[in-house]
Amino acid sequence: MKPTDRKTEIITIAAQLFKEKGYSAVTMRDIAQAMNIKAASLYNHIKSKQEILVLIVIEIAEEFTTTMLQIVNSEETTIQKLEKVIQLHIDITLRNSDALACLNNDWMHLADAELTYFIKMREEYEENFRTIIKQGIANNDIKNLNVEVIIFSILSTLRTLYLWYGKKKSLNPNVLKSNMIEVLLNGII
Repeated sequence: MKPTDRKTEIITIAAQLFKEKGYSAVTMRDIAQAMNIKAASLYNHIKSKQEILVLIVIEIAEEFTTTMLQIVNSEETTIQKLEKVIQLHIDITLRNSDALACLNNDWMHLADAELTYFIKMREEYEENFRTIIKQGIANNDIKNLNVEVIIFSILSTLRTLYLWYGKKKSLNPNVLKSNMIEVLLNGII
């Protein structure tokens, strides 16, 4: 196994353990045991548990931030932009729900510089989402409701999708996407 493959395996196993037990409760020994290797062997590929956390959280946060910036700056309609935001969250949830759980639950354990960077990305993401909503209201594409309530309603659902979807994995991803878009953008009545 190439070192990069082993490092990827370590990160994958760690994300699963962080999701199950929480970052604080997991030790490097736990990660090594889950991989059936000695804890000392982990240090050939990774410096620390903190490095693992950074690799998990920052990678996904950067993906969210970069993609959101592309969406907000696109020439698409407000509705198309909102659909793309919903699809982004669903795609990441389907691809890596363990890492997403880590991002949502364990980001506060990042060290100073990484924590500051993460918070900046999160704020930028939310501000870009706010911009889309405000443009939609101004263009009469969406109802003139409180922007913060709209943001909270949509993002709280999307950010916790990994909790629900883990129990419903038999649901077709395309059905999930189309139904989530319909419910979040058009409601149920």
